[in-house]
Amino acid sequence: MAEARVLIVSNRLPVTVRLEHGKVQVSPSAGGLATAMRGPHSQADSLWIGWPGDTSRFGPAERQATERRLAELRCRPLYLTPGEVAHFYDGFSNGVLWPLYHYLTDKVEREAWTNWKTFVEVNQKFADAVLQAYQPGDLIWIHDYQLSLVPGMIRKRAPEATIGFFLHIPFPSSEVFRILPWRVEILQGMIGADLIGFHTYSYLHHFSRALLHLLELPTVDGVVALGHRQAMLGVFPIGIDTPAFEKLAAQPEIQQEAAQIKAESGGRHLILGVDRLDYTKGLPRRLLAIERLLEREPALRDRIRFVQLIVPSREKVDTYAALRRELDELAGRINATWGTLSAVPVHYLYRGVPLEKLVAIYAAADVMLVTPLRDGMNLVAKEFIACQPHASGVLILSEFAGAAAELVEALLVNPYDVDRLALQIKRAIQMPAEERQTRMASLRARVRGFDAHVWAAAFLEALQAAAHRRVIPGAAPRVSDEAEVERLLGRVSGFDPLHVVLDYDGTLVPFAPTPDLARPDPELLDLLRALAARPRTQVHLLSGRTRDSLERWFGQLPIHLHAEHGFWSRVAGGTGAWRALLPTTPAWLPRVRAFLEQWTRDTPGSMIEEKTNGIVWHYRLVVADFGPLRARALLQALRDNFAEPDLEVLEGEKAVEIRRRGVHKGVVIQRLIEESAGAAQFLAMGDDRTDEDMFQTIGAAGVAIHVGPGPSLATHRLEDHDAARRFLQALLAREPARPADRHPALSSPAPGHHDPGAATVHSRQEVSPNDER
Repeated sequence: MAEARVLIVSNRLPVTVRLEHGKVQVSPSAGGLATAMRGPHSQADSLWIGWPGDTSRFGPAERQATERRLAELRCRPLYLTPGEVAHFYDGFSNGVLWPLYHYLTDKVEREAWTNWKTFVEVNQKFADAVLQAYQPGDLIWIHDYQLSLVPGMIRKRAPEATIGFFLHIPFPSSEVFRILPWRVEILQGMIGADLIGFHTYSYLHHFSRALLHLLELPTVDGVVALGHRQAMLGVFPIGIDTPAFEKLAAQPEIQQEAAQIKAESGGRHLILGVDRLDYTKGLPRRLLAIERLLEREPALRDRIRFVQLIVPSREKVDTYAALRRELDELAGRINATWGTLSAVPVHYLYRGVPLEKLVAIYAAADVMLVTPLRDGMNLVAKEFIACQPHASGVLILSEFAGAAAELVEALLVNPYDVDRLALQIKRAIQMPAEERQTRMASLRARVRGFDAHVWAAAFLEALQAAAHRRVIPGAAPRVSDEAEVERLLGRVSGFDPLHVVLDYDGTLVPFAPTPDLARPDPELLDLLRALAARPRTQVHLLSGRTRDSLERWFGQLPIHLHAEHGFWSRVAGGTGAWRALLPTTPAWLPRVRAFLEQWTRDTPGSMIEEKTNGIVWHYRLVVADFGPLRARALLQALRDNFAEPDLEVLEGEKAVEIRRRGVHKGVVIQRLIEESAGAAQFLAMGDDRTDEDMFQTIGAAGVAIHVGPGPSLATHRLEDHDAARRFLQALLAREPARPADRHPALSSPAPGHHDPGAATVHSRQEVSPNDER
């Protein structure tokens, strides 16, 4: 376990507080999370924050007694009102997220807007409680779907905090998840963590696809780039406290009770099911499989004893009450049909049992049925394995339980296929002793090798590693000192003359679905006009767009226009006087155009943008994961089919551009430097790979600012196009410095000098430019 203090955050504390006969009673909470984390919590320097149970009848004295008792257990209560529990827990967490994540969309509550509002409010209460307890250096470990928004809420207020999030239930297919009206908010909350953990790779894969389809965030080797930082995704199959279960199962009194349970079965095969009452557990189908077995196998009708132990849960919820009635009726029908004077096949127990009794039942069972329709992991399967000291039991496990990815020696079944489930029960009953022992020995080794303690230590170790890798290599760290903003503005305002060189898409406006939709708004036009009116200032719009687009949108402004990355230029105030960098269009352009037309026909949603100096294939509207796949294939196809020495291929933001080599934005900067005899000083802003040529050419002759995420040669970074506009507005508010007023500290820096960033400005280390726009 890590040396740092761990703040464990979950909906429920590992203990539940009750008021009995006027006294505060504390008892262990039920549930897989509490069971799995109880051991690691007891052995670590940790503080557990969560709801202690219903304390609405507690007075001040009982609250104080509760907090004293919980403090002894290193727990801190977060109190919720009955209304908050009804809307946050029952209404949204279990009325919307629980069925949706388990693929039971017909059980999702239809009207949940009020519940969502409370869900947000309660998540904020948890975030506030964590921040109140948080100390620098703590590891914050948030658990499960009820608190999906908490990581993002904490990140906003404590950007440097180390935050982990673990999802204990399945994450559904992105096609199912996108049904959720609040899908974006849930994803944004989860990616506030440094590390997001899942039980299986399947869940991680579904989450990655949801990020790609809904937030356009690709996952590369388990890493998600998020502006200046990145989040890690990992697979950590949860375990149980195996030594504790093995120790219990080895106790003489437990073994004696197990032997008594076997004796009471009268030589019959003891088949066991242990589940919480829930519609995800596949209980009706399990009983139907027992019924089918009895129908088809007369010889087994008085040779099996099926014990189904159901722990009560959410009994006041109509769906669960209806499920219990259905199970009561099924068990009664089977016993009425197939029971004898000496025995009934189904022993249906609706109650909780002490742990010692449960371990004895596990040890006595010949066959264990764990057949949920969906389950994040299912620790009952692992508990059964740990309690089989003689390695003689057989585990039948649903392929839709997370444990199936680990416990491969079990008999895996499709719980929806009642007939095959009945056949697997028969196979388990008749399995030779040697095969039983071989399978169970392997299962026991797996459960021992990755228990709850190893799981917790592995997650926390990965969390600390993720925190060290939080900042993307080459990206500027976040700076919040307003004085740094003033310093940068002061330096730029002292440039005389000042050349403001701006990219357009992604720098001044967000990316649009198609190029024609990214029209400038009136506020941007006013901003550019005001910058051009600033004394001793030139404004250059240097874009990859065509000259027709720039002329149509900006031709009326007193600014310099440069189209197609500088192939075409027009001085401020010019009326159609565009100047080409080279006299002819590339000879290879018609062949490339024909090639891309075919590629576009084969890629629905893609489009071509033609230019004088090249051509661009856009795939922003292509299905999220298909677009990058086709782009990678196109890059390879272009390399294979076009070897012209003057042809250059650039991979951009949802685009592949083919252009003439040697025509880039740096050429424009070099020309401006030469025309001013080296006097020009620059403020340059850009967001993609094509702007790196501009930044590199500027060097020490100004300030280069990269807009958006990713590595860059620029020494400063702004978060997005809105931040870029705010910076330019702030520059307008400052008076240009007269030559005599300029301070030596504001002059151009020596080569290699780096300026610190500010509030929305971030210092950036120099790195080689990447190949992404």
